[in-house]
Amino acid sequence: MKKDPLRQAGILLHITSLPSPFGIGDLGPSAYRFADFLSQARQRCWQILPLNPADQGSGNSPYSSISAFAGNTHLISPELLVESGLLKTDDLGPIPKFPLERCDYAAAIPYKTALLHRAYERFKITGSGRDAYHAFCEQHKEWLEEFSHYVVLKTRYEGKPWGEWSEGLRDRDPRNLGESLQGLHDEREREKFLQYLFFKQWHDLKVYCNERAINLIGDIPIYVNYDSADVWTHADIFKLNGEKKPAFVAGVPPDYFSSTGQLWGNPVYRWDVLKRTGFRWWKERIGHNLELFDSVRIDHFRGFVGFWEVPSGEKTAMNGRWVEAPAAAFFRTLLKEFPSAPIIAEDLGVITPDVRKIMERFGFPGMRVLQFAFNADSATHPYLPHNYRQDCIVYTGTHDNNTIRGWFEDEASHDEKQRLFRYLGREVSAEEVHNELIRLAMMSVAQTAIIPMQDVLGLGRNARMNRPSTTNHNWEWRLLPDLLTSSHTEFLLEMTQIYGRAS
Repeated sequence: MKKDPLRQAGILLHITSLPSPFGIGDLGPSAYRFADFLSQARQRCWQILPLNPADQGSGNSPYSSISAFAGNTHLISPELLVESGLLKTDDLGPIPKFPLERCDYAAAIPYKTALLHRAYERFKITGSGRDAYHAFCEQHKEWLEEFSHYVVLKTRYEGKPWGEWSEGLRDRDPRNLGESLQGLHDEREREKFLQYLFFKQWHDLKVYCNERAINLIGDIPIYVNYDSADVWTHADIFKLNGEKKPAFVAGVPPDYFSSTGQLWGNPVYRWDVLKRTGFRWWKERIGHNLELFDSVRIDHFRGFVGFWEVPSGEKTAMNGRWVEAPAAAFFRTLLKEFPSAPIIAEDLGVITPDVRKIMERFGFPGMRVLQFAFNADSATHPYLPHNYRQDCIVYTGTHDNNTIRGWFEDEASHDEKQRLFRYLGREVSAEEVHNELIRLAMMSVAQTAIIPMQDVLGLGRNARMNRPSTTNHNWEWRLLPDLLTSSHTEFLLEMTQIYGRAS
């Protein structure tokens, strides 16, 4: 008889949202203190957003990156560098007076970059950890070498996209590439060293979490940026034209939420080429992430079954078309390489039967969001807890939603509130609605319940992480050091124990 999976609960909190004195949350002491909180509250999952380098030009979104493999070096902890001897305490100060309640990317990134460069210079002098560094470079050479080339050349070309570099470099002509990289050895080594620091600090945090029975859930965007090391290095697996510019870009068609659809702009994959390679690039990407995380959520999962492609140059997503992708062959190959890969399918929005069929065939759990459960007067609404299956992950909300309190105060209609009250069996106030939805998530049959940290704290709209289709003032929310109290720990622990999620 097949054993039922263990019920568990966890928290959604990105690394940038952690407290720190350096303008951006990082992998330092606050991350370890947060892991201690999770352990005390018997939370078994810590879900984060993508860890790749965030693109400042796209509003510091973790879903917009120059690499699908590299880590965001702005998350490196200066305090841990001091502990390791790569920085001295005097190197840190005077620390600018960064705001504690928001990420100040514009001010923090130059400050932290200078510290990281100083750490590299000290590494060159002392040689401390050189063997570990060389072992890291050897282990990750498949992507690390080309990533370092891309970063230093992009700097040389004053930030221009690789498609605007000289034709020889754009097309990766070996002679042009070799000539352009001459004299840049130290800059390339520095980029690789900073990646080493990031992955070392992340590995140490992961070990700490796993020792406390906390599983880390990562996030993989299905698409990558055109201006990225991945597309420059693997142009053949993307639909590009003769000038190496996108011939088609990704998006979603018009629907109830948008009359013109969403035009994301990422280049779409040439799945026929990927299939001929045995899906090598994707296998490397998934394998890389499975080393970093205990399980992974794949954003826009339906794109593996069929994707909406729009001719490049269109102003909206209206004039696109659906293109079938070889989902069955892809996931057969993937699971042969990684049996029982712990993949969570982001299946929000309009999901067609062919997508459901793939999810069921390969056993990928989907998502349920309580904030969406009361937008229609139907007892069969798929997001109402009594309609859940065991193999799903329930969230009160996601990084793209308002907080529960913000939704209740600013977005929920009168009818939605009345449906919520009927479902709960009583009326609730804005001050208590977050706890009631946490209870609904915890008591559901869903195998895993994930609660955004903002909902644990009962915060309003100002604590929202992201507003889709906007680029300003997103990804900035920070967990103030004194916000999380023993009462929050006790409430989560009680909910987790009552509903059998503390195993």
